[in-house]
Amino acid sequence: MHTIEPYYAWRNHYVASEDPRSPFFERVYNEMSYHMKIYDHYIHPQWDGIGSQTLFIKILWVDYEEESAIIELLGEWNDCLHNDVMRLKRDIVDCLQNEGICKFILIGENVLNFHHSDDSYYEEWFEEVTDRDGWIALLNFNQHVLEDMSTIDLDSYFVMGGELSEFGWRTYGPDQLVNRVRDCVENRLGLIG
Repeated sequence: MHTIEPYYAWRNHYVASEDPRSPFFERVYNEMSYHMKIYDHYIHPQWDGIGSQTLFIKILWVDYEEESAIIELLGEWNDCLHNDVMRLKRDIVDCLQNEGICKFILIGENVLNFHHSDDSYYEEWFEEVTDRDGWIALLNFNQHVLEDMSTIDLDSYFVMGGELSEFGWRTYGPDQLVNRVRDCVENRLGLIG
């Protein structure tokens, strides 16, 4: 797992540690120290911890004018043992929402497993973004993870599956990706005439 780096090709567009409105503003990374682990596997030091033992993230892009954020995830999303959604919601999402973000793209190709608890934080997040005409889209999550999420009806809160499961997102610039996902989401939700 130590070879899986957060996507870095957009660093010329956005760096969370340089954004005063980011929850990771002024974060310093030590490229020589592999100190974070998921279970007994070290992970690349560029990932950001959210207080979970198994789930790490990287905010790849934020556009305050377009009210959108792209977040890459790594590890095991475990609400049962670590209440990961609570940590993600309270420490990251709430901070971004306070800055006006209401459209979230979560990239999950490196999410290995999902373990659920209840859906209260998902429901809260969904209600907050939809009150502002926003949405939460899951991009490139593994099929077994999507199936586990669907067992507790998280597809009621997230736009997921279908075209969003096979997206060649690295071929886009960040603003292009947001526009492409927005078109897909709005089409699916019937918001396009």
